[in-house]
Amino acid sequence: MATKRGVFFSLFFIFTIFIVMDSGTAEAQTKVNRLSIATGGTGGVYYPYGGGMANVISKYVPSTEATAEVTSASVDNCKLIQAGKVDLALIMADVGYDALKGLGRFKASGPIPVRTVVVPYTNLMHFISTEGTGVKSMKDLKGKRVSTGSPGSGTEVKAVRVLESYGINPEKDIKRERLGVAESAGAIKDRKIDAFAWDGGLPTAAVLDLAATPGVKIKVLSNAEHLDFLTQKYGPVYFKLFIPKASYPGMEADVEVVGVANLLICHEKMDIGLGYSITKVLLEHQPELVAVHKEAQHLTLATAAVGSSLPFHSGALKYFWEKGIQVK
Repeated sequence: MATKRGVFFSLFFIFTIFIVMDSGTAEAQTKVNRLSIATGGTGGVYYPYGGGMANVISKYVPSTEATAEVTSASVDNCKLIQAGKVDLALIMADVGYDALKGLGRFKASGPIPVRTVVVPYTNLMHFISTEGTGVKSMKDLKGKRVSTGSPGSGTEVKAVRVLESYGINPEKDIKRERLGVAESAGAIKDRKIDAFAWDGGLPTAAVLDLAATPGVKIKVLSNAEHLDFLTQKYGPVYFKLFIPKASYPGMEADVEVVGVANLLICHEKMDIGLGYSITKVLLEHQPELVAVHKEAQHLTLATAAVGSSLPFHSGALKYFWEKGIQVK
């Protein structure tokens, strides 16, 4: 009897070990890699676009779940990458250049080893005012109440630079506010500010909402007259673009503005295979991104590797090389 009992317990022990091992193997096989994508405010393009990217990554990269996070955008996003608090981030190329070199807002933190995954679309510098404020051009902003973008945003960085190119000191020559695009649009409706800066894609929801408000006629200010000043001082990261008059209700003509590329970035230490997979699914399922925001129509094999101010991640490079795409 004792022998039979011993055999039983031995078999039971072995059976239990197999179950535990199998359970551990199954858990390893179903382990989910969770990624966080830093975007921007809810009124801009980064947040919905980043949400679309998160959905595509979660859907097509095996055992991976990605989520989009609301942030103050470019400057803070680079710092979140540095701190390891997010895995991917949408930023502006000028801010990325400063982060890589440890310049400007990154002097204290030092250089950050950020890398580009794809170049998704281009930002256009909006300076928006409305009829009745007396603001018809950039020079009219002197002495006015102007929002230059939320603290820690790429909008703020670029807006300050563009103002300086017109000889406007944002600390002395304007009554400065620091609001996100949605808050800026609300403030100008309530006559609390006279103009605001926003650097984003077309159309930006908050600007579109403002332009469609009954009794409001927006004025989009031309701001690319001093591009030479910007490129000489900050490097070849800026270029001229136009906001077409069909972009927002009330526009009477195309407006020339300062453009800059947007980048989807990661830390240089991101796994090569993961970087490759992310690049692949974003480009090969681009129509699903377009369904979220039409700026995604600009994410193509012909453009995704062009215009970065940073080196590309090795996983992204692997994908581009396989497709015969020359990185520029």
